[in-house]
Amino acid sequence: MIFMIWNSVILAIREIRRNLLRSSLTSLGVVIGVSAVITMVTVGNGATKKVKEEVESLGSNLLIIRPGQRPRHFGVRETAKAFRLRDAEAIKREVYGIEAVAPASSVGTQAIYGNSNWSTAVTGSINDFLEVRDWKLEMGRRFLPGEESSGQAVCILGHTVYEKLFGDEYPIGKRIRLKKISFRVIGVLKKKGQSSFGADRDDFILIPIKAFQRRIVGNTNVTNIYVSVKQGYSIDSVIQDIKLLLRERRHIRADQEDDFYILDMREIVNVLSSTTKVLTSFLAAIAAVSLIVGGIGIMNIMLVSVTERTKEIGIRMAIGALQRDVLFQFLIESIILSSFGGMVGIGVAIIVSVFLCNSLLVPFVLDAKIIMFSFVFSIMVGAIFGFFPARKAANMNPIEALRHE
Repeated sequence: MIFMIWNSVILAIREIRRNLLRSSLTSLGVVIGVSAVITMVTVGNGATKKVKEEVESLGSNLLIIRPGQRPRHFGVRETAKAFRLRDAEAIKREVYGIEAVAPASSVGTQAIYGNSNWSTAVTGSINDFLEVRDWKLEMGRRFLPGEESSGQAVCILGHTVYEKLFGDEYPIGKRIRLKKISFRVIGVLKKKGQSSFGADRDDFILIPIKAFQRRIVGNTNVTNIYVSVKQGYSIDSVIQDIKLLLRERRHIRADQEDDFYILDMREIVNVLSSTTKVLTSFLAAIAAVSLIVGGIGIMNIMLVSVTERTKEIGIRMAIGALQRDVLFQFLIESIILSSFGGMVGIGVAIIVSVFLCNSLLVPFVLDAKIIMFSFVFSIMVGAIFGFFPARKAANMNPIEALRHE
């Protein structure tokens, strides 16, 4: 049996080499299919990893508390009264297991320095904002306690704002205008770059929240409260304690729903990872269709090959070859063609994946399982689509085959 299979392999390779160009073109469909599947999965895994890393960089132990209810249909959410600074202070004071709490509000405005101006977002918060959002200073300093408590007109620039307003000029100590108010620059944040969703994370200006409330918006509203949970503490327990505290402070009865919601970064990581994995699987399934098309191409060429070699088949059967010998010969030839396409497709996929990952700025995450799956699937395609031509060859009448012109 082993000798028969080996002999069939030798004959199949000899026939493939005899028509090398046609054999290469026959395998092209499998090459495209295998490379498309592996490339889609590899790039998708890289995108998933990048999104996960970016969200986790905000802090896997980060909670974001917002007034109103979670967005519902078409992104609309019910609004509610805003938080106050004393709500954030109460959370930090009364809830155990909290590392830092940062009340924050933002608004879009124009920043002006000399002849330069830039439309950006101004965020009012405190030094803890840098802790919970993992921001580092490139130059300058943080807010002093007196600057926070009195709401002095000082600011820390995101890297994009610094580049747009100052270029190569040293900014510390210089003054910029925000809504006709002069603010002194005391620091510049390190560059983080764009997020996976295209948003520029460095395009904002941080000022003390009391300065924001008094000088920029003219109210005492707080639209977000960022909470960082200490390592080792149960995040679910902290969330429950915050809910109980805020319900009490906002006078919500037991039969009423919360008029605020808490975003847990773990949930966001899981949702985004699941979404990108589903999209990756969908794209891989679409790409796998080209493997089927490649199999149909192999079947067509094998049928042509059977017709061309009818007399050869008749001679083999006339001198004693069994039906299974002929079946194995053509079936193995089809499997070798598809296997060759699968190996070439793997090489092409790795090269294309590296190029796309570098171009899209996502990590290169090669999955050995999908490579093995694609290769095995290419073999199965060759076996399935090569069986019909092989059976046709094996079922030929030797006398009719010898008469074939």
